Amino acid sequence: MPNADSRLRDLAASHRRVTLGLTLAMVSVYFGFILLIAYGRSLLSALIAPGLTLGILLGVVVIVAAWLLTWVYVRWANRHYDAAARRLRGSE
Repeated sequence: MPNADSRLRDLAASHRRVTLGLTLAMVSVYFGFILLIAYGRSLLSALIAPGLTLGILLGVVVIVAAWLLTWVYVRWANRHYDAAARRLRGSE
């Protein structure tokens, strides 16, 4: 059975993988939107419905993506990270 130090390193590595993945996803969504604003204004001004442009819709998508990615992290932390941390604390 691995000792507490190696389990803590494994837990930290899994935390780093999850947070880096979610951070990269959010940065991609956000900077993709910003780049689209900078270089694709004509595309963003396309009307989808009266009073609703693609730019407004994508702005809402960026906000919803932030909420979803936060929810994914909280769910992962509650189910996996916190449980593993409690097990490590109990094994001291």
